[in-house]
Amino acid sequence: MSNTDITKPADLTGHADGTGPLRKRRPVYVDFMPPCNSACPAGENIQAWMAQAQSGNYFEAFQTLIEDNPFPAIMGRVCVKPCETGCNRTHIDSTVNIHAVERYIGDEAIRQKWPVQFVAYTSGKKVLVIGAGPSGLSAAYHLNRMGHTVEIYEAGNHAGGLLYTGVPDYRLPKEILDFEIDRIVRTGVTIKLNYKVQDIITEKEAGKFDAVYLAIGAGLIHKEDIIHDDSVYITDAFSFFNEAKINSSPFINKKVVVYGGGKLAMYLARMIKRFGSEAVVYFGGDKKLMPAYDYETEDALAEGVDVQLLKSIKSIDKKTITLEIMKVEKGKAVGTGEFETIAADVLIIANRQETDSGFLRTVPGLVLNEDGTIKIDTQRMTGHEGIFAGGDMLPGETRSSTIAIGQGKKAARYIDSFLKQKAFIKGEKHPTAGYRKLHMWYKTDAPQKEQDKLKPQVAIQNFDEVIAGLSEKEARYEAQRCLSCGNCFECDGCFAACPEDAIIKLGKGNRYNFNYDACTGCAVCYEQCPCHAIEMIPEPVKSITDAG
Repeated sequence: MSNTDITKPADLTGHADGTGPLRKRRPVYVDFMPPCNSACPAGENIQAWMAQAQSGNYFEAFQTLIEDNPFPAIMGRVCVKPCETGCNRTHIDSTVNIHAVERYIGDEAIRQKWPVQFVAYTSGKKVLVIGAGPSGLSAAYHLNRMGHTVEIYEAGNHAGGLLYTGVPDYRLPKEILDFEIDRIVRTGVTIKLNYKVQDIITEKEAGKFDAVYLAIGAGLIHKEDIIHDDSVYITDAFSFFNEAKINSSPFINKKVVVYGGGKLAMYLARMIKRFGSEAVVYFGGDKKLMPAYDYETEDALAEGVDVQLLKSIKSIDKKTITLEIMKVEKGKAVGTGEFETIAADVLIIANRQETDSGFLRTVPGLVLNEDGTIKIDTQRMTGHEGIFAGGDMLPGETRSSTIAIGQGKKAARYIDSFLKQKAFIKGEKHPTAGYRKLHMWYKTDAPQKEQDKLKPQVAIQNFDEVIAGLSEKEARYEAQRCLSCGNCFECDGCFAACPEDAIIKLGKGNRYNFNYDACTGCAVCYEQCPCHAIEMIPEPVKSITDAG
């Protein structure tokens, strides 16, 4: 019979101090921060809900997930996946497909209409949130869970912000967006649509709000200084999304130019392809300066989008667009004085996004930057007491839905502390459990299960979702690939390896404990722990009093 035991034999000689009659070090159970958790802008406890998914406890996984992020089905589709960049599994075969498991849990919650479970109470405090985008919705959700009454005022006719106005159906079906927003409403949050706030102070006083959160978002496109006549139909990205929903005819069977280099530009160009039109993206910088992620550009290219770099639009005359050839100097695109011309029917501007924050300039104490972003203090409050801000309104923030959701959660914590008349103090984070910290005595070959994807020639025929979800079997398989970095998953490695039987099992879910009367400090348990949930620390020095 072949030996299938892959457990590394205990090595009692691997530590210089040895054991002996006097223990110099003792093992302790610890919790480190998994790199996926550390990289998640929304602060999800990924390792925790992944462990629940491993066991098939998807309802529990859903409840754990939405403690931090109320949009698992949405983020499982549109998140840029920084968590997977940090995944230690890449050192073995390939990253865990975290966002796909999150999507499965979110879709299952929608299918089975799982409720949000939390202990509800009423604080007696009211909060006004201005803007129903990802940041505003996230802040409202968390503040509501904290017991506060929350109302959202939204200028548009639909909640969701850029998730609604800037993400096409082939990436995020609107029914998914609507369900997860409605779930927030069902928890008790009120959303007032088609209501543009003009005077914050008046609204705050009239509604007897105790605090205000500004989450206006970056729903405007920067106006480019382009000399033009009326021969080419010109619109901006967000106007295009709204126009196309009502009447797509101006964009069908046309030569359409998209001006920009971010994911928004790629979304637009791929939509244009679905209208049967020719789509060309022009960007003034090179590939390094492109805001779009590589996979977003690659998907656009695969669907037939033409991406032209280092070309800046200067003027339009008689259906002809004049482009200046650019070059990069010291990390910045500059003109060369060389030009070329192209014919076009439509130009869609999708360059820089800006916030519509001009109405805030009259608020006492509130300070805006030149780009419309807002200054806040260490408690995320503006210069006007009781008014907070976050999301795309903050300077220096990378604009993504995931970051905005995280901003909303953070803001909720600061606002909650303000309402309780105390400062919010962030707790210390556990050290991150990088791959070198792990004691991987096993390295099983279990490659990632990738999601099925429509072939480009099929995808451009309609607006159906391009990327499919995982099956239950596939989602569970992916969850089981998680290494549980930095956190005990009760593998019994320490329990089985201890030569002194000094480890006590406390029952499922309760992990273990040490019997230090039997422990010799040999560190075998430390070596056997694949996720580094055990640390060796110096033996505490006993005082004369302790020694009796």
